[in-house]
Amino acid sequence: MNAPSPSAHRRRARVRAPELAGRGGWLNTGGKHLSLADLRGRIVVLDFWTFCCINCLHVLDELRELEEEHRDTVVVVGVHSPKFVHEAEHQAVVDAVERYGVHHPVLDDPDLVTWKQYAVRAWPTLVVIDPEGYVVAQHAGEGHVHAIARLVAELEAEHEAKGTLRRGDGPYVPPEPEPTDLRFPGKALVLPSGNLLVSDTTRHQLVELEPDGETVVRRVGTGGRGLADGPGEKARFNEPQGLALLPDGGVAVADTVNHALRRYDPATGEVTTLAGTGRQWWQGSPASGPAREVDLSSPWDVAWWADRLWIAMAGIHQLWTYDPATGTVAVAAGTTNEGLVDGPADRAWFAQPSGLAADGDRLWVADSETSALRWIERAGDGAGDGDEGGDGAGSFTVRTAVGTGLFDFGHRDGAAGQALFQHPLGVTVLPDRSVAVCDTYNHALRRYDPATGEVTTLATDLREPSGAVLVAGDAEGGAADILVVESARHRLTRLRLPEEAVRVDPVAHRTRREATEVAPGRLRLDVVFQAPPGQKLDERYGPATRLLVSATPPELLADGAGQGTELGRDLVLADGVTEGVLHVSAMAASCDDAPDVEYPACHVHQQDWGVPVRVTRSGTPRLSLVLAGLAPE
Repeated sequence: MNAPSPSAHRRRARVRAPELAGRGGWLNTGGKHLSLADLRGRIVVLDFWTFCCINCLHVLDELRELEEEHRDTVVVVGVHSPKFVHEAEHQAVVDAVERYGVHHPVLDDPDLVTWKQYAVRAWPTLVVIDPEGYVVAQHAGEGHVHAIARLVAELEAEHEAKGTLRRGDGPYVPPEPEPTDLRFPGKALVLPSGNLLVSDTTRHQLVELEPDGETVVRRVGTGGRGLADGPGEKARFNEPQGLALLPDGGVAVADTVNHALRRYDPATGEVTTLAGTGRQWWQGSPASGPAREVDLSSPWDVAWWADRLWIAMAGIHQLWTYDPATGTVAVAAGTTNEGLVDGPADRAWFAQPSGLAADGDRLWVADSETSALRWIERAGDGAGDGDEGGDGAGSFTVRTAVGTGLFDFGHRDGAAGQALFQHPLGVTVLPDRSVAVCDTYNHALRRYDPATGEVTTLATDLREPSGAVLVAGDAEGGAADILVVESARHRLTRLRLPEEAVRVDPVAHRTRREATEVAPGRLRLDVVFQAPPGQKLDERYGPATRLLVSATPPELLADGAGQGTELGRDLVLADGVTEGVLHVSAMAASCDDAPDVEYPACHVHQQDWGVPVRVTRSGTPRLSLVLAGLAPE
């Protein structure tokens, strides 16, 4: 499929931007309600996001430089559009805006009213509105901010000349900071000294606490965003999350937004970098090699298992390993496709793995976007000791204990096959080898027992628990307690492991999006991609585009599943299957169209869609998804 001209949006009939509406109201505006009329004269970038989505978090970081460079002409407006039920709670959105350092107005739209008005189909989606209030561009996924920056420069020049550009301060009003020792902490571990180390994520620090979990011993990091090694008081992190003890006594740190692995030495206070370049991994980048030369993507948790440091690479839905003996990293499981597929590690699919816990022959995984508890083990050996066999991705097998896919979640105990979680972020192995699950969006601590296959609830009323660690108990007999990271209450909470489960009324949910009605039989799928102004598709080393299509259930597609290089494809829907989800993953590479430049700047644009569909005779025979540009009229 040929990409339309970069200037195609100039030739289209102009479309007036729909008004912004959301029942949850406005955040970061000092209590003021904003309308598009209030923003007339400014270039507006609408960011449709939801806080569970790692791609949305990547775009938040991509936008920071654009906001800073064009602060007097551009207003970014976040439109929070929830996937999970918990994300529709207003206080959860308030927390997320602070947690992720969102420094622009945010509209809380729990009913997806504005999402539907703009015909958005994917998280994240960026929509550009010109100073006169017309939609001029739409981009889905990551990697588009460079294109938006070019468009902004064009719009500034055009509307400055027309007299329709209004410069000045934007409507952002920061909230008042709250004094707490921790602010949205992520994970915790017990140091050999008996003290606790906590990733104080929003403050970009590590905090060492006494065993009581409250008394601060020291802070590591300046508290400002950055990637800097050195003594603890000078080092910098960027939203650190997972922590793991290394055999040499150091602590590995998943420095999430820096796309890096760091090492903290509790004895000296020194911070060094183990892996990563500080740049985000993109399709086509090396997936193995010297650790300091390979890009990573939002590492969220780490665990030592099978003589390696395992990394939950949330940003690209994979597990990687770091080998300190050779100083190398490599992919260990996952394909970068988002979903729930078990089997050989090199063919398995994950969806934002965010928690890891090692237990002899198994590595447990909290796979957050599929609301699943999964594990990885040596291939062909369900009870191996983890110390033999190969170390490549093909040497391991991935299995699922609880969870069915991207769109089903809830709070339901009982047999694992029908149990439900809601976006779990942490796992902890208990003394009896059962697994405690931080069921984050259910505000609960759950338990899965591999011996019985049963799921129970250990505790409720835990505000967004994101990690937990076993500590010495206060009770007679020395039974262990569990210390839970209550991220949204900014504290660690000690619990005695109960002898009986908590009874909870079962609740089940599906993702909150209306299905697209499609006609039976042949369905034409087109992914719209318009190369940014001044760029062209990068075909120097082969096809510049990629399209991957699958379905849930797989039987929905009689033909058309699989990978190809064209951004258009004829699908055939199977007879007898009336609803399901089409999974579409698209990638396009573009470079500056500058023949006189030997090494032009190049960019990758990519997005995954999960499109619920319902087959009806009155449905559409065509499905258009916008990667970059505007949908056909």
